[in-house]
Amino acid sequence: MRRIAFICACACVLGLAGSTAGQTRVAFLAAGDYGVGGSAESSLGQAMQRYDARNSADMLVLLGDNDYTESPTRFRANWRASFGWARRSGLRVAGVLGNHDYHVGRGRYELGLLGMPSPYYTRRLGDAQVFFLDSNRVNDRQTAWLEHQLAASSAIWKIAIFHHPPYACGGHSGNQDVQKRWVPLFESYDVQLVLSGHDHNYQRFAARNGVTYVVHGGGAAGLYRLHRCPSSYPTRVRGLVQHGFLYVAATAERLDGYAITAGGRVTDRFSLQP
Repeated sequence: MRRIAFICACACVLGLAGSTAGQTRVAFLAAGDYGVGGSAESSLGQAMQRYDARNSADMLVLLGDNDYTESPTRFRANWRASFGWARRSGLRVAGVLGNHDYHVGRGRYELGLLGMPSPYYTRRLGDAQVFFLDSNRVNDRQTAWLEHQLAASSAIWKIAIFHHPPYACGGHSGNQDVQKRWVPLFESYDVQLVLSGHDHNYQRFAARNGVTYVVHGGGAAGLYRLHRCPSSYPTRVRGLVQHGFLYVAATAERLDGYAITAGGRVTDRFSLQP
């Protein structure tokens, strides 16, 4: 693993999230709905590289819709030009598939480059276990696998990542299959954080039954306006129509998340306790 930073009280590498002496911190960058190619995708990749240079991350996470071109050749060229720096800098790479990724061969051509052994899998990152899911197919097999993995996990932090959010109020509404089948598992097995893309904006919802839901589909594709949320949803506490990415850092005692613009400005932040 890359830079699982050992934090001393006198020197916080992040400069944003506080830490306690003797704790191990892990962090990852995340972007969704970015795979448009050209200057828009390249600018996002460069912004994330600059941010990583100042705020060390261990992993680059892709939230889906990694390729709008529907061309495996163009996808590989665009991704390497925009995000090839990540592996060269020592970051692990892990992604999920979005609806646009399914248009050609169900996105199989993306798996190797995005560090995906299959459309759904899990990775351990320090005190966190991350569950990467395929929300294009919320079926019995994957749901049973998810429950088994959650039940077996002893991680302090459980984070679920997939493309279609259960709650969103913009260009897209929440995914009802995810609401019905996966949200109860998140609540039953103490998942603290769920990250998704798909809606081309940033939305953070108040925790419901211990689970905080964050949507960030503002990678590089055209942005969507926000709308009023249904009363059945958790309360949306922050909504922003902006391009950018996420930065998430965790110790055993605290998890901090940040919404970052392409210019490197923090526009939202939140903290969770295990």
